[in-house]
Amino acid sequence: MRPRGRGWLKFAHPVIATLPMSAVGLGVFLIGTACIIYWSFTQSAALPNWSWSGPTQYFILWNNPNWRAAITNMAIFLPVVVAANLIVGGLLAICLDRGVKFLGLFHSLFLYPYAMSLYVSGLVWQWIFDPHLGLEPLVRSWGLTWFHFAPTADPSQALAGLLVAGCWQSIGLTMAILLAGLRTIDPEIWHAARVEGISTARTYVSIILPMIRGPIGTAVFLQVVSALRTYDLSVAMADDPYRPTWMPAVYVIKSVWYEMTLRQGAAASTMLLLPIALLVALRVVGGRLRARATLD
Repeated sequence: MRPRGRGWLKFAHPVIATLPMSAVGLGVFLIGTACIIYWSFTQSAALPNWSWSGPTQYFILWNNPNWRAAITNMAIFLPVVVAANLIVGGLLAICLDRGVKFLGLFHSLFLYPYAMSLYVSGLVWQWIFDPHLGLEPLVRSWGLTWFHFAPTADPSQALAGLLVAGCWQSIGLTMAILLAGLRTIDPEIWHAARVEGISTARTYVSIILPMIRGPIGTAVFLQVVSALRTYDLSVAMADDPYRPTWMPAVYVIKSVWYEMTLRQGAAASTMLLLPIALLVALRVVGGRLRARATLD
């Protein structure tokens, strides 16, 4: 006979196995985040200072033209990249779900950019956009002498180049997430839609997309977080990242490591944390509301 009283062990093993990860999550993320928020209300320089000084750093932050330029760039970069990733990644996922040939090749082509270092990708795009070596001289050699697109040399086009690189880097991830969601759809739903005479496009818009709102929400969340953390591409694609591809993450790194003003870097990091915290709160509240509606 099996000894009694040991049934709890099968439930305790998973908990014990996740303790190291939980400890790291608590110690590094929660405590670290709390320290960053607190330091934004201090006069911390190269090293932390625990003396409270109030919200002075936030007034300094929003009066800094570099930070305002970074927020302006982010206000353009984030919605464009997220929208492009959802549209292009969604269309690619639909094509793959419909049975496109050479599925493995397409997976590799679109997922490979996401596996690359962002800094390496930035350097590659810097070469592509070079006005003497890259895209511009190639297109002009075809006879289109009016063509001009050199983001690394023309400040007015720098943000457009960053947008192209940012979309290319992360479309594959969105495609993979949405494709996984599409693969969970019961084939009977498609059969019923065909019986009712509903077109394929309307089936996707009215039936399929609402059914995979979970994967869509996950893709949006990951893309927003990735966009807010944009640093490597901005630095790699511009000789002077202070202008015109300045991003909030660049401001944070420069404040902490180059200007030795931990207080400003902490204040900027806290401002970047707010939209992420809002997204997390919306997902939690939305999940609870859907669960309650299901029970009712």
